Amino acid sequence: MNKNKNKKSTLRLRVSHAWQEGRRLVAPLMGLPGLQITGRTIKLAQQNILEHEKAISSLVVRYQPDIIFSFMDLSIEANALGCYTVFPKNEPPTITKDNFTIDKLPFYEDIDITYDTRLTGYVETVRRLRRRLPEKILLGAYVTAPYTLAGMIMGVEEAAMATIMQPDDLDSLCHVLSKKTENYAHLLVDAGADAVCFLDPTAVMLGPEAFLRYAVLQMNTLLFELHDLDAAWLYHICGNSTPLVHEIARLQVDGVSLDSLEAGVDLPVIAKILPEEMIIFGNLHPTGTILTGEPASVESEVNSLLQQMDSYPNFVLSTGCDLPEKTPLENLDAFMKAGRQYRKKDPEKLQKSY
Repeated sequence: MNKNKNKKSTLRLRVSHAWQEGRRLVAPLMGLPGLQITGRTIKLAQQNILEHEKAISSLVVRYQPDIIFSFMDLSIEANALGCYTVFPKNEPPTITKDNFTIDKLPFYEDIDITYDTRLTGYVETVRRLRRRLPEKILLGAYVTAPYTLAGMIMGVEEAAMATIMQPDDLDSLCHVLSKKTENYAHLLVDAGADAVCFLDPTAVMLGPEAFLRYAVLQMNTLLFELHDLDAAWLYHICGNSTPLVHEIARLQVDGVSLDSLEAGVDLPVIAKILPEEMIIFGNLHPTGTILTGEPASVESEVNSLLQQMDSYPNFVLSTGCDLPEKTPLENLDAFMKAGRQYRKKDPEKLQKSY
């Protein structure tokens, strides 16, 4: 059982303490690479609590990250709502688009996803991990944000069109799906998750006005409903979120996880716009050098990113998105080594905290 009295404050304090000591928290978004260690397939580990736990635990034993997340799986809630899900042996599950009409809304509203066996399996994995992990390592879990979940049910392109052609229907769907996400988040926090990260990759397709309505407003309303829960709330968006940065700054989350420079996110530039109290996770390219390069090149990229973010106390070294299963473990070794060894060059700036 996690004995931290306030997990939100715990994350913030650990980021701040690391800054004051001239170092950084190191938390690559990894889960699937653990299957290289356990020798299991993605399908097996995502449907077997013990194998899921073993994969994450193996990464903890080898790398000792400051924060570790359970598997990133965007299919969980949609599958729990009855969407047709394809389970390849060696790839993450995918949702097959169905024909959505607004008259199906009561059907989704009536489903209690907290009884879904696959979803509760993920909850139980979090429970088992929290009991097993040392308290110094924070445990995170993922849920799907309302708009991205709507895109899975309606279809990504259909959801984008609905922001223009059927905005009220989309509002209604997002409201219903937000309750499902809220229920899942409750279970994860009760199971011991120190942080819950809302995944909203589909929202990057929206313009600023639509993003404000269907991502920011939906998320902030959801967070208001969750405000009594003891957890840090994070938000992850893939792709080039730079055009949305002013809207992202209005999210009432404790931290954001942003994609790589290669995706269009110049993190030092973005950090100037985001609130100082918003923790920033990022943003080494997950399918670049760390996947295809050599350890020395990975260390060089990590050191370059750390130097660029030197003046931002709210920075956590991470990857721009989830690392693929085949990420070379020696490259992850290099990522962790560079992150652990790095120290700020200007001690005078260490006096500033946030």
